[in-house]
Amino acid sequence: MDSGVYGLLGQRFGRGMDRPFLRVPGEAAVTYGEMDARSAQAAGWLAGQGVSVGDRVVAQIPKSVDAVALYLGVLRLGAVYVPLNTAYTSAEVDWFVGDAEPAVVVLDESAMTAGLDAARPLRSVVERQPDHLAALVYTSGTTGRPKGAMLTHGNLACNALTLNEAWAFQPDDVLLHALPIFHVHGLMVALHTAMLSVCEVLFLERFDAAEVLARLPEATVMMGVPTHYSRLMRLEGFAAAACGRIRLLISGSAPMTASLHRDVAGRTGCEVLERYGMSEALMITSNPYDGARVAGTVGFALPGIGVRVCAADGRPVVGQVGMVQVQGPNVGPGYWRRPDATAESRTDDGWFITGDVGRLDAGGRLTLEGRAGDMIISGGLNVYPVEIEQALDAHPAVAESAVVGLRHPDLGEAAAAFVVAEPGTAADVDELPAALADTLGDLARFKHPKRYVFVESLPRNTMGKVLKAELRVRHGRLFLD
Repeated sequence: MDSGVYGLLGQRFGRGMDRPFLRVPGEAAVTYGEMDARSAQAAGWLAGQGVSVGDRVVAQIPKSVDAVALYLGVLRLGAVYVPLNTAYTSAEVDWFVGDAEPAVVVLDESAMTAGLDAARPLRSVVERQPDHLAALVYTSGTTGRPKGAMLTHGNLACNALTLNEAWAFQPDDVLLHALPIFHVHGLMVALHTAMLSVCEVLFLERFDAAEVLARLPEATVMMGVPTHYSRLMRLEGFAAAACGRIRLLISGSAPMTASLHRDVAGRTGCEVLERYGMSEALMITSNPYDGARVAGTVGFALPGIGVRVCAADGRPVVGQVGMVQVQGPNVGPGYWRRPDATAESRTDDGWFITGDVGRLDAGGRLTLEGRAGDMIISGGLNVYPVEIEQALDAHPAVAESAVVGLRHPDLGEAAAAFVVAEPGTAADVDELPAALADTLGDLARFKHPKRYVFVESLPRNTMGKVLKAELRVRHGRLFLD
């Protein structure tokens, strides 16, 4: 793999340059050859901006054909792509830029497009080895300080090849793509897997249930998150007739309930294939393409990947709940400029500690039981409570707060804030969201609590630690009743 992951992709789609790649509704399809040429312009534009091998390129731009071209241009130039959620505020972006120290920050899509139009194409592909860095995907832990998960060309290449085979992709597939492309699911898992088979991709700007339903008859594969399927279930037309060409519905990024899994199968005749992955290790497990897909489980370790569940003493266990650990060529080398966090995420024998709690059965099928930390997955997006708590606690009317994720009928989970008011303040639950607007202004909207609950005190143990599990038990039906 002398030319890295772009070289691998190019070897495949180079045999079908005239085949359609991205088809945006209402526009002419962009062929693989046109995307190859546009990515060469992107590489030329970046080189003209002073970007060289190993430099980081931060991008916070809307989903578009040129956004894909920029990503591929970074890869062919041998630089490192750093995608950011388009909902992040300028203050949040400033932090990421300070940490990644990029050579270029792309925030203005129109200026980028104009730059690509005028650029001299750089058609060569820089040589990259499997251990060379290809991307930084920022994620966080319970400390609330984001960490850049490093992904190499080898990580991306091996995972793409594995998924392409495991999910039986063929040149005549049509992938319905309604995911964002600022994280691994939409950008690397979906697009790389399709590109290896020179597939056509129905490239929707965002997920809109009615639009997705209208396009389903054209597709053979859809990748989504559980919230997408729950919203489709609200539409009467989401039935077998709309899924006549569909051979595979894939769900990930958050757990799907067994009831939703059964409901989708009963309505459409298509049994959802659930899989499990994360930024630090891409895809880890998958229910089988051929074989039983058990509702509520995330399947078996993908080929070449090791998965084990360990008890608190570090001993691997079967049939018991414990910490999920992973080993394989899919696992990134660690966290950007965070040797401490990298060391903490590895066992003494080199396995990656996912932070997820699960159970392996005797046949190797994995069921996730929850997370060791407090992270909330709301609508497929990660929300980290400590970030919200720090913002809430900075408000003069708030003595302290605790944010937990509770079951939500649409989002899967949603953040609920339990707030202790400062004595003598006139804080009111109906007025609090507006009063805290400025305090939370530096956080993306998807991170804001969906409900505020005033309490006299927070439950604590003898060591003074807030018992968030108790809050979840007491208020578990807050969004359901």
